[in-house]
Amino acid sequence: MAGRERVVRMSVEQPLWRALTAYRVITMAYAVLLFAFHRDQYEHPWVAVGFLAALCVWTLATLPKVANAASCTRRFLIADLTVALAGILLTPLADAHAQVQDGPTLPSIWTAGSVLAYAIKGGWRWAAFASSLVAAANIVERGQPSRDTVHNVLLVWVASIAIGYVVEVARASERTLARALEIEAATRERERLARDIHDSVLQVLAMVQRRGTALGGEAAELGRMAGEQEVALRTLVTGGLTRPSLVSEDESQGAVVRVVEEPDDDGPSDLRCLLAPHAGARVTLSEPGAPVLLAPDAARELAAAVGAALDNVRRHAGDDARAWILVEDWPDEVIVTVRDDGPGIPEGRLAQAEGEGRMGVALSIRGRLRDLGGSAELLSVPGQGTEVELKVPRGKANR
Repeated sequence: MAGRERVVRMSVEQPLWRALTAYRVITMAYAVLLFAFHRDQYEHPWVAVGFLAALCVWTLATLPKVANAASCTRRFLIADLTVALAGILLTPLADAHAQVQDGPTLPSIWTAGSVLAYAIKGGWRWAAFASSLVAAANIVERGQPSRDTVHNVLLVWVASIAIGYVVEVARASERTLARALEIEAATRERERLARDIHDSVLQVLAMVQRRGTALGGEAAELGRMAGEQEVALRTLVTGGLTRPSLVSEDESQGAVVRVVEEPDDDGPSDLRCLLAPHAGARVTLSEPGAPVLLAPDAARELAAAVGAALDNVRRHAGDDARAWILVEDWPDEVIVTVRDDGPGIPEGRLAQAEGEGRMGVALSIRGRLRDLGGSAELLSVPGQGTEVELKVPRGKANR
């Protein structure tokens, strides 16, 4: 994946660096020719000769520095901009009439190359910083800037910021494309694993579950454990887990292996990965095919609220109750619904529990959702089960 991302980045950024390299060489030659054609007009031509000689040496010696983003360091950018500013400020020493006649500066349009390097390297903010310094140097050099000076300064300032902004958009597109390629590769690998597992492991586990249930006794317990493992494997191959780790937890007389993902605190978390461990023989998880991305804290709190709802199912509906988790990913919000087939909650029971100081639903579920800026709605009909709908606005959850 890293190699694919490098290829994508080169296809977008590398032409800009090659164009900048050519621009610096061409404008260096232009500055030299401009002086050669008007050398008789300079009062102190030795100042111009000295600066242009240094400019040529600097430009040719630093060509590798503008070959790519890695070579173009901050130290180089500062030194390069210093050369451009020095050339602008030395212009009155070489040609005092330049201030009056509004003539070109010693580096001429070579200065724009320094600003463009800032734009390509750091985006529009860096470009605004460099172009502002160049604008200040031009105003100081002219003393009383003319309309043409102001026009040229604004042109460089607007153009460099625009190029910097385009570079930032291109980089964001690179990251999006890289992520899409990563998801596509993971999906293909997951489909391949699903085919292989379905043809071997899942069929064996399903057979063990059926035979164990038919035989009864200890074999029935073994069949139940095989069913748990079958559900866990199906969750793995269909749930989009990209960095799985195995966590064993004791359950009854055996060990059940559940598949979870190690969270990444540096970026958004996939809510599906946090809900996957809840899936089992009596808990069905239905989720979108694409990642459901939320801020890490928001994803953990929402998953904890779902866990609290399932705890209530086991505590009040019994071990034989079934539960269903439905995840809906909308542009403006994420909705998770937990439904069970238990006896339901009698009317007024929640208010009575809160009055007695038992705040499980209020604190564990509603409190978590309120902290996220969302809401928790509970609908229960006696004899028809209970449904808990958890809503989290995407904007607030991301913050």
